[in-house]
Amino acid sequence: MATMIDGESYLGKVLVRPLAPSGDITLYLWPVRCLKSKMGGPTFGVDIKGEEVIRFDPHGPRGHWHKGGYDKLGAGGSHTDFPEGLIDTESQITWALAQIRENGQQLLEEAGFPDEARSLDPEMVGAASDAVIAHLKEEGDLHSKAIDQGLITA
Repeated sequence: MATMIDGESYLGKVLVRPLAPSGDITLYLWPVRCLKSKMGGPTFGVDIKGEEVIRFDPHGPRGHWHKGGYDKLGAGGSHTDFPEGLIDTESQITWALAQIRENGQQLLEEAGFPDEARSLDPEMVGAASDAVIAHLKEEGDLHSKAIDQGLITA
């Protein structure tokens, strides 16, 4: 799973789900990740054998995602804006999960993991996507809690 960064705060229970029968490819979710810059929201991504390859930061107006190999390229080298018009967290989550379901193999190939890309299991990817939505709902409004605690600004 992705490495938590010193100085950041994380609220909610972490979720990890396999995306391939081997268990080497997983999807993780931090329900709320509070960055040092006082922005935050859910963060989830795809790891291969512990290396973070794709990361989505659906943080509303300042949301973005990382492709091409997050650990390999770093945050700046992999940073990608969400498509124009995706400015709310919910639509960013929906779009991001669709990217994993519909383009996961291509994204892994582009990041230099062609063998792993072929092992993605569509049923496991679908189940993991559903689990993210259910888990966020179950965790409740942690975003407001983070604001109340001064961890992020509104």
